[in-house]
Amino acid sequence: MQFATLAALGLLAGALIGATGVGAGSLMTPMLIGVFRLPLPAAIGTDLWFAGITKAGGALAHWRHGQVERGVVLRMLLGSLPASALTLLAMHALGLDKTSLRVLGTALGVALLLTALLVACRGPCLALAQRLQQRLSPASRERLDLALGGLLGVLVTLSSVGAGAIGSTCIAVLHPRLPARRLVGTDIAHAVPLTLLAGVGHAALGDVRWPVLGALLVGSVPGIWLGARASRMLPERVSRALLSATLLVAGVRLLA
Repeated sequence: MQFATLAALGLLAGALIGATGVGAGSLMTPMLIGVFRLPLPAAIGTDLWFAGITKAGGALAHWRHGQVERGVVLRMLLGSLPASALTLLAMHALGLDKTSLRVLGTALGVALLLTALLVACRGPCLALAQRLQQRLSPASRERLDLALGGLLGVLVTLSSVGAGAIGSTCIAVLHPRLPARRLVGTDIAHAVPLTLLAGVGHAALGDVRWPVLGALLVGSVPGIWLGARASRMLPERVSRALLSATLLVAGVRLLA
């Protein structure tokens, strides 16, 4: 029974990813904690692997079709991978005592609230980017790509949240001229190595539930296909409003 429920959850998450481009981390981790009562570290570690594997196929497809801004991905990875590695080393050195668990819970709650805000305010963010476009030199954008990668490296490693909605919105602000498909491809191409590196670190800590991961992936593969088809019928404003409200409730509950 639990396998079927987990597969259904994977189907739901996959559909949301396919329809909105986000949801692998921002929705899966709270569901694993609230519905299936997984410990916080196990939920984060399992979700990191789920996100990495689920998005890997999409990253490969975008890469083959030339929809990845390689320079942006490289600069972000130069910031995110070392930041993730240093965060994992700190977690290994400190261990997961009660204080560390509170830090993880707070990081997850803050990441969910930030994601909810950016999902809801994506339009105004892009409008702001258009106004700031002429004020940022190419060199400034490159430095900000590196800084954004570092921020995401820490946030994703601590909470499993941020590589999707936060990453894509910030890339759109820094590079507003990128076409939508190229923006999505760039975000996914950066997210896969980051989430898998963080997932390996959590696996070394024993924070991955492999049977749970397998059941989720059974549902997520057809879910992504269904979500991609549904996205043509469901207005983007409606899907983003529902996603933002869900993330807001989950973030408030974790911080309460």
